[in-house]
Amino acid sequence: MNAVHRLLDPADGVQVPQNLCALAVMTKAPRAGQVKTRLTPPLTPEEAAALNTCFLRDTTAAISVAAGEGIARGVGVYTPVGAESAYIDILPAHFELVPQRGDAFGERLTCAAEDLLRVGYKSVCLIDSDSPTVPQRAYSDAAKLLALPGDRIVFGASDDGGYYLIGMKNLHRRLFEKVDWSTERVAEQTLERAKEIGVKVELLPTWYDVDDRVTLRRLCDELLGPSAATREGYAAPETQKFLTRIIETEGRDRIWPNESNN
Repeated sequence: MNAVHRLLDPADGVQVPQNLCALAVMTKAPRAGQVKTRLTPPLTPEEAAALNTCFLRDTTAAISVAAGEGIARGVGVYTPVGAESAYIDILPAHFELVPQRGDAFGERLTCAAEDLLRVGYKSVCLIDSDSPTVPQRAYSDAAKLLALPGDRIVFGASDDGGYYLIGMKNLHRRLFEKVDWSTERVAEQTLERAKEIGVKVELLPTWYDVDDRVTLRRLCDELLGPSAATREGYAAPETQKFLTRIIETEGRDRIWPNESNN
């Protein structure tokens, strides 16, 4: 039987060793009809939830490499409260859990950063669960940059105008205020907020989210296409196996149509 993940309660104060960076994945329990809904179709609700599970497994596996260097630790910042057992067979055993707080997305990000700093993390990276092929080195580089002297923000932009990672060592609430969430202006506005408060920004490689039919095909191109062997991103083995299984069972056109078929 797999062990239940350690649950951190910010009300209890410091609970982790000093000088660690929290590499924290923002996650919603992968339940059919409640996650990755923009991927249905071409996926069924059950397949979309299963793909979300694969994304989580691959992202947290990539994070675990940085955690293994002794400078960071993996955390799942999850919702809803009460869904802790859903992560037993998804997140690595060494990951900790912290429940999400707040209503609007910006509020949830603010509260997550606040809670992780409160339990004793020296710095925090908030990471999305939609980008399973982000290179492993991006997470390690983020933790190392935040370990340097001086205040700074680490930022990994997505090419749809959002971001897959934002890191900080001090809570800057302004970064999450007056942002048009779920639009192509998120990254631009967040960087504007950083400029307003005068905090240095360190940029990670730009990557991409997988949240609709177009980006699903892009993911298939990256993991299954001719250039897969020379890709720069993480191999995302769980995601690759899931996509391959669908294609072998039902044919490529189901989720990865040729350009000429569109």
